Amino acid sequence: MTDDNRLYTLIAELTYLCPLRCVYCSNPTNLAAHPDRLSTADWLRVFREAAELGALQLNLSGGEPLLRKDLEQLVAGAHALDFYSNLITSGLPLTRDRLQQLRDAGLSSVQVSLQDTLPAESDRIAGRGSFEQKLEVMRWVKELGLPLTLNIVLHRQNLSRVADMIALAERHGVDRLELANTQYLAWALLNRSALLPSQDQLDQAREVARAARRRLQGKLELLFVLPDYFSDRPKACMSGWGKRYLLVSPDGMALPCHLAHTLTGLSFENVQEHSLQEIWLHSPGFAAFRGEAWMPEPCRSCDRRALDFGGCRCQAFHLTGDAAATDPACGLAPQHGLIGEARAAAEAQLIPLTLKYREMRR
Repeated sequence: MTDDNRLYTLIAELTYLCPLRCVYCSNPTNLAAHPDRLSTADWLRVFREAAELGALQLNLSGGEPLLRKDLEQLVAGAHALDFYSNLITSGLPLTRDRLQQLRDAGLSSVQVSLQDTLPAESDRIAGRGSFEQKLEVMRWVKELGLPLTLNIVLHRQNLSRVADMIALAERHGVDRLELANTQYLAWALLNRSALLPSQDQLDQAREVARAARRRLQGKLELLFVLPDYFSDRPKACMSGWGKRYLLVSPDGMALPCHLAHTLTGLSFENVQEHSLQEIWLHSPGFAAFRGEAWMPEPCRSCDRRALDFGGCRCQAFHLTGDAAATDPACGLAPQHGLIGEARAAAEAQLIPLTLKYREMRR
């Protein structure tokens, strides 16, 4: 294994069960096809094998990881392996006592999601009442001395309140604020017409964030992540396919990213049948888009090919039907017009459309 494909972060999607029904959730739209199959022992073995591959960071995610009754055991196991473990949570269901138990087991940090600064709007996007509980969880995190990240997904229905989001983060002593514009895949792609903002909305919000970043430098780390649909060049999705991140889903599938399993023509192995090392080094699915040999033009001759790696393979597939296509978010992509059409529709959309809420259906 070379440093070119060195595993740094393991994303453990412990369950797809979740008390929320967020309309932009990155979980698969066919949730019932991915039941929880990994036991405590399975997960601890996966952690150990990831550490042997050199992984340093562990994101405990879902769904809602708090719904795993063995979460404390998993945190303790990760701590014994010297992982920096980050709990990515909605904050439901959580008590202060359980959070303290997780901290004492070795949890390193907590990321709490919030949907908006207006309670009613936050609850509407989440699909249930949750706003006040989330604020309480944020207070507990700070009281217990854990680093706190606040993540708010941005879209046309909340972009006008970026200043309020920053003010809320300041009031609660947030260490890191992630203002991440929606990535239009999975449930977000189903709701794209109701969530994709206008250029003017995005520009105004971005300026507010820029001014706040300068003002808060050294006090609060503030990230404003542009949506792919408004960038001339795509992002290096997951820092490149199979280069730095490995995700294990609740049913044991090992993947380069959240939705890789939706790409037809690729096969991925299960950690119940193969070791993580075997998967990372030899899986055809992980090898499919590593390097540059797979790239079509204009990616193959682009001077950014080693920076953005052709963009998001899942976005390319779900917009064009071809996972090997240049990400349409790139201004040089032959099918960039698909992005232009979506943006034009967003500019014309004045009334929010009906939202499709995440459903479990197990």
